Amino acid sequence: MKIFLKENVWDEALKRIDRIFEEFDNNVIISTSGGKDSTVTMELALIVAERRGCLPVKMMFLDQEAEYRMTIEYMRLAMADPRVEPIWIQCPIKLFNATSMDEPWLMCWREGDEWMRPKEDISVKENLFGTDRFHDIFEKIINHYSPDQPCAYLAGVRAEESPTRLAGLTTGQTYKDITWGKILNRKKHHYTFYPLYDWCLSDVWKAIHQNNWKYCQIYDELYRYGIAPHKMRVSNLHHETAVHSLFFLHEIEGDTWDALAKRVGGINQAKHMQKHEMFAVQNLPWMFNTWKEYRDYLTEKLITIEKNKAIFKKEWARMDNLYAEMAYPEDLYKKQIASLLVNDWEFVKIAGFLNSPAMIVYRDWKKGKLYSRTRTPASLKYVKEQYR
Repeated sequence: MKIFLKENVWDEALKRIDRIFEEFDNNVIISTSGGKDSTVTMELALIVAERRGCLPVKMMFLDQEAEYRMTIEYMRLAMADPRVEPIWIQCPIKLFNATSMDEPWLMCWREGDEWMRPKEDISVKENLFGTDRFHDIFEKIINHYSPDQPCAYLAGVRAEESPTRLAGLTTGQTYKDITWGKILNRKKHHYTFYPLYDWCLSDVWKAIHQNNWKYCQIYDELYRYGIAPHKMRVSNLHHETAVHSLFFLHEIEGDTWDALAKRVGGINQAKHMQKHEMFAVQNLPWMFNTWKEYRDYLTEKLITIEKNKAIFKKEWARMDNLYAEMAYPEDLYKKQIASLLVNDWEFVKIAGFLNSPAMIVYRDWKKGKLYSRTRTPASLKYVKEQYR
C-alpha cells in the first residue's frame, strides 16, 4: 500500500542523497548503466555534491560490451562532465547469454577475442577486482576503490518496477533506519542506496525534460518503435530480462545488431524466431497431458549443459514440494517453462512471480503464520478461496 505524503519526490531524493554524502564523508560512487533512472540519480548527486563542495564525484559504468551504441554515446558525454571522476570498466567478465543453450556465457572483453567495439581510452581494462561474475563484481569494485573506509554506491532502482523490488526496498533495515538500499559489506561499511526508490516513471521523465538533462537517445527510438515502457532496457542486449530487444535491434541499430550477431552465439536464431515461439507458454502442446510433464520434458531435452540441467531439476523438486498445495499449480509451471526457454538457471525471470503478494501469502499459510498477521476479513476470504 502506498502512503502519500505532503513532501515531493524531488526534495526527498535530494535530502536522501545529502544524507548519504554526510554519513559517508562524501565518499560516494555513482553507479550508472546509462539508463533513465541512473541519469536522474547522477544529476541529483552532482547537485548535492556541488552544494557540499565535494566535486568531482566518482561515477562508475560497468561496460558489458553488448550495449546499444546510443548507450555508449551517452556514457561518453556523461564521463566527460568535468564534475565527474570517471570509472569506466571494460575488463574481462562473464555474462549470461539467454539466446543459446550451447553457449550460455559471453566472455566480455576477453583478450584474444574480436570485441564488438574498441575499448575507450579512459577505461579500466584489466580485471583488478578478484571476480569475473557480474553480480559479484560491484562489491569488489567498491572494495578496490575504498578498501579501508566506508563508502556508498548511489544507483537508480525504483520500487514501482516489480513486486520484488517493492518488497526489498520497503522492508528490512539496510543502514540505520534506511530500507532503500543493499548491504555489500557490513564489516567495511560498504552499501548501495537507491534514493529514487519511490519515484514513478513520470517523475523520472519530468525531471529529465524539465531540467534539460542529456539522456540516452535509445529511449526515443524504443518509444517510436512502440516498446512498452517496462521493457525499455538500455543495458546488456542478451540477458534474460533484455532478450526481447533482439526482435527489433536490427531495425533500431543495425550496426549494433551486426556486431552482436557476430560476437554472441544464438543471436541470429533468436531474431528469426517469433516472440510467441521463443516465449510461448500459454497453450499446452497436445502431446503432453500436464504442464508439469511439459516442464520436465523441456528440462531433460532442451538444457544441454548437464550442470545447468541439474540446477533446474533440483530447483523444480524444491518448488514441487513447497508449492504442492497450490490451487492452480499450472501458473507456477508456466513460469518455470518460461525460465527454461531462455536458459535462466539463475531464476531471475521467475523471482518476480515468487515474490508477488499471492505467493508470499501462500508461503505464510504454508508455515502456519498466515492468521498471526493482521489482515482484513476480505483478504482472509481470498486466501481461503485460493489455497486449500
